[in-house]
Formats: sequence, C-alpha cells, structure tokens
Amino acid sequence: MSGPADKRDTGSAEPEEEELAEGTLLSHLVELRQRMVRATLAVLAVFICLAPFAQQIFSWVATPLTDVLPEGSTMIVTGIASPFLTPFKTTLFVAVFIAMPVVLYQLWHFVSPGLYRKEKRFGVPLLVSSIVLFYLGVAFAYFVVFRLAFAFFISVTPESVANMPEINEYLGFILTIFFAFGLAFEVPIATFMLVWSGLTTVKALSRIRAYVFLGAFVFGMLLTPPDIISQTLLAVPIYLLYESGLVLCRVLLPEAAKQGEEADEQA
Repeated sequence: MSGPADKRDTGSAEPEEEELAEGTLLSHLVELRQRMVRATLAVLAVFICLAPFAQQIFSWVATPLTDVLPEGSTMIVTGIASPFLTPFKTTLFVAVFIAMPVVLYQLWHFVSPGLYRKEKRFGVPLLVSSIVLFYLGVAFAYFVVFRLAFAFFISVTPESVANMPEINEYLGFILTIFFAFGLAFEVPIATFMLVWSGLTTVKALSRIRAYVFLGAFVFGMLLTPPDIISQTLLAVPIYLLYESGLVLCRVLLPEAAKQGEEADEQA
C-alpha cells in the first residue's frame, strides 16, 4: 500500500495528461460578463480622470500636424458639435489606450483556466510583449511617421490652396494609422505563435522572405494614405519585425526550429 510520501513522489512527476478546469456554459457567461464589466470600468475610470483635460489632450494629439502647418493656417470644424465632441472622442480613445493592459489582463484571466501549464508559461510573456509592441508601434507612428508624413503633405500643397484640415477627419486618420502600426508591430508575436503551434517551421518562414517583403508594402498601401513615405515607414518595420520574429523562434523554440530543419532535409 502506498503512503502519503509515495503519493507526493508520484505527484512530483509530470502527469501524462493535465486536467483543465471545467465549467458550465452559464458559469463561463457569468465569468465573461464580470471580466467585461471590470474592463469597462477601468476604461471609464481613466476617461473620467482625463475628461477635464479633453481640449489639452486633443491639442497634444494634433501637435504633429499643427507644428508643420503654414503660418496663419489652423484646423477647422464643419460640424456644429464637433468642437465639443471631437476632443471627448479623442480622450475616450486615449483612455482605452491607457487602460488596455487592464482590459487584456481581464481577458487573460478569462482564457487562462482553459490553457495547459506549458501554454500559460508562454502566455504571460507573450501577453506582456504584445502590449509593449503595440505601444511601440503607436509611439513610432506618433513621433516618426506623423512628423514625416504631415511635413510631406504640407510641402506638396499648391500655393493657391489653404491647407486647413478638419478635426474629425484628422481624428479618423490618426486612429487608422495608430491601429495599422500597432498591429504591424505584433508581427514577431504572430510569427512565434505560428511556429509554436506547429502550423509551420522557421525554415519554411525563412523561404518566403521575398513574399513577406512584397506583402509588407501591399499591407502598407492598404492601411496608410497613398503616399510613398507612410507606406515605406510601415512596410520596412513590418519586414524587420518579421526577421526578429524568426530570431525569437530560434532562441526560444530551438527544438521546433531543429525539427523543422530535419523535416525539410528528409523531404
């Protein structure tokens, strides 16, 4: 008969099949609702704190454009409520941006009970790195892309035309660029997930470099304004991040990379 010590020794070995937490559909829906409420409250709390500074926040967001506008030119409004609503919409998006770690944290706690221990071990670093990379993409768009792109747009404006952008169109434009660059900077995470899940290998991804390079410019053409500057500033980082994703896979997943090479040699 085995005693407690034997049970502890048996439990110390890695189980053949790890049991996952199970629940009913109703319990999952209740848990999802709670997580969504907490995430919404986090965004709302940040928005309430920022709301008194809505005008200053919009001015800060508009700085890359206003800094390059010709002397005497300003942004304009075409809607009656735009001077009030647009700064508050901008503040709401900033609040979502600031509260995003809390939102993703709630999402992680909803999903994590259904993951194996090995998946959780990679999940937390991937979650943190994806947040950091998204923020880096947005920062790159704000401090680099906007400065160069807006300067280019202003420089090609005909002398007979007064360049006075409308604030709602400007807000829609920068949100599109923020999303595009934030998403583009997730390429290393996507590459890692493809290799980790076994859907492809590092060797196979290395073979399609030329197609990725071309696809990066197509992606930049679809998600950025029709000018070569912003397209190139999006396409080049996408390709460099793709290469960094391959390096990440070789460092963190050496066994998967080696197996992929052996499979290619056998084929």
